[in-house]
Amino acid sequence: MIVDWGDAERRLTDTVSILAGPDNGAYPSGNTLLVRGAGETVVIDPSVTVVERGGVPAPVDAVINSHSHEDHMAGNGLFADARLHIHHDDLPGAQSLDGLMNVYGLSGSVREEFTRTVLEEFHFAPRPDARGFSDGHVFDLGGTTVEAVHLPGHTRGHSGFRISGGVFFLSDIDLTGFGPYYGDAWSSLEDFDASLRQVRDEEADWYVTFHHKGVIEGRERFVEMVDAFAAVIDRRHAAMLEFLAEPRTIDDMVAHRFIYRPHVELTFADSVERRSAEMHLQRMFARSEALEIAPGTFQAT
Repeated sequence: MIVDWGDAERRLTDTVSILAGPDNGAYPSGNTLLVRGAGETVVIDPSVTVVERGGVPAPVDAVINSHSHEDHMAGNGLFADARLHIHHDDLPGAQSLDGLMNVYGLSGSVREEFTRTVLEEFHFAPRPDARGFSDGHVFDLGGTTVEAVHLPGHTRGHSGFRISGGVFFLSDIDLTGFGPYYGDAWSSLEDFDASLRQVRDEEADWYVTFHHKGVIEGRERFVEMVDAFAAVIDRRHAAMLEFLAEPRTIDDMVAHRFIYRPHVELTFADSVERRSAEMHLQRMFARSEALEIAPGTFQAT
C-alpha cells in the first residue's frame, strides 16, 4: 500500500529516502530505507513503524533484510507479494519462527516469552520464499544499485549496503554509546571486530544507521564514531579482566552485568550477558590473560 509519510520521509538523494521511526529510529522501531530505481523499488529493513503506518510512499517490488532480527523484519509480512532477500547465512531466521529463535539461541520460558513478543509486537511473518544473497551481490534497480556488504558478528549474515549516490547503510553497526551487540547464538565477537575494521574503510557521503544516530554526514565524522563504537569492546574486556582479579564463575559475571545496566529488565538480558562473557573469556584464554583455576571458575593471570 502506498502511504504518504510527510516529514517522516527524508530524501537523501533523488533515489534514496529514510523512513524514520520515532526518536530517530530508537528500538523497537528503526530507520527504514526506501530505494527507488527506474525499474524497481526496494525497501530495506521495514520497521514496526512501517507496519503501523500501513505501507511506504511507493509500490515495492522487493524487501531486503540486513539480517534476521525481529525489528528489521517487522514489515516482511506487509509486503507478502514482494520478493524477500536476506544474506544466505541468515535465511533460517526469515523463513520460520523456529529459525529466528535459533538465531537468538533462547530456550525454555525465555524462548516462549520472546516468541510472544516477536509475534505480537513485531508482527513476525515467516517468509519461506526468502532468497539468499552473498557478499558483493548487486541489486540493479535500473540506474540505481544496492550492493550487499557482508559484515558478520552481530549475526552470521549481518550485512550493510552500498547504495549508488553515496549512501552506505550500516544497519546494526549503529554507532551508539551502548556499543556492539554480539550476545546471540549466531553472534561472534571476533567477526564483529573484523567487520568494524572493514567498514571503517567505506567511502560515502551519508552513513545511515537503523537505530538512534540516523544519518552521519561525511567520512571524517563517521570514522570518529566507528572508532568510538569499537572502543566499547575493549572497555568491556578491561572491566571483565578487572572483575576476574578474584576467582569468579560465569554466573558471577552474568549477575554483575557488563553489557546492560543493572536496572535494565529484558527477557533475554541474562542470556546476552552469558554469551558475551563467554566470548570475552575465550579471548582472554587466547591472550593468556585468564585461566580456569577450577572447573567453572576463572581468574585473571
